[in-house]
Amino acid sequence: MSLPQLIASPLRRTLLLSSLLLTGAFGAHAADEQLRKPVGKGAYEMAVSPSENALWVATSQSRQDKGGVVYRLDPATLEITQTIHSDLKPFGAAIDNQTQVLWFGNTVNGAVTAVDAKTGDIKGRVVLDGRQRSETVRPLAPRELVTDDKTNTVYITGVGKESVIWVVDGAAMKLKATIDGLGTRTTALALDSDAKRLYTVSGEGELITIDTASNRVLSRHKLDADGKEHSFLNIALDKASHRAYITDFKQPQVLVVDYQNGKVLNKIAAPASLAVLFNPARNEVYVTHRLEGKVSVIDAKTNKVVKTFDTPPRPNSLALSADGKTLYVSVKQESSREKEATAPDDVIRIAL
Repeated sequence: MSLPQLIASPLRRTLLLSSLLLTGAFGAHAADEQLRKPVGKGAYEMAVSPSENALWVATSQSRQDKGGVVYRLDPATLEITQTIHSDLKPFGAAIDNQTQVLWFGNTVNGAVTAVDAKTGDIKGRVVLDGRQRSETVRPLAPRELVTDDKTNTVYITGVGKESVIWVVDGAAMKLKATIDGLGTRTTALALDSDAKRLYTVSGEGELITIDTASNRVLSRHKLDADGKEHSFLNIALDKASHRAYITDFKQPQVLVVDYQNGKVLNKIAAPASLAVLFNPARNEVYVTHRLEGKVSVIDAKTNKVVKTFDTPPRPNSLALSADGKTLYVSVKQESSREKEATAPDDVIRIAL
């Protein structure tokens, strides 16, 4: 072996060892940034309370179970610290951080249930559509919920052939208004309480702006007239730049829309998506791709996907810590009407 080879050989070994150590460090970081724990069957939406240091998860449980369960988790460890049984199955979730009241949508019962976040006691229930289901009657299904902490008001989308948004007085626990004429299968819901504006997206692909002072529709803008089939499911607001991020469950894109005029600013290439959440602390957008088993991170400055988390099998809903440093993902197991999942659904904690 020549002198250059003798010198190069130890150098190569040193570089190889350094490379292996560095790879190991990156692997450890990737493993450490996610914590995953099983919770219960039928996990859907979540709510976070900084003052209570709690993460709540709505679960519908098995189809054979009459009611459902709300789990209170330690947001750092994801350990279950409280179990709240409900006679109605909870799906959607939101919290009024001013009153510390949790609101859960009872989709199959046309109602919404209020829970005291401090004690876990059920405070009351509001029936939104009490019609009995039949061959000719299809009651509207509560889907997404948002709370206005300034006015103690809860807004809930009622999904059906002729969708509505219900407006609930949180203090009186009464339905005080119904906003109708919102189109077929309207699910998405986002609130800008400072501007007194509520936003939804209809099944016909219209971005609809509502004045929360009068509960009247102010404007409607057609989002995508490309002739393709769309299913715009959820919406998140970047209020500083007046942009809305809208998920599409039928097409591989996330729409970026100027919600003041309805103009589509960008179409971010991404797999068909479900939940969406904007993080002002990091200027990022998070999106679940349920069929792909992944969660995307979008840089809101460039509108590019900059990172992807593997979260199989079926990532569903998202929640964010108050400081914007931690993302929570509910993950459903493979399940169908013919073959229900045997294992509980999970919650993942991601350090951002």
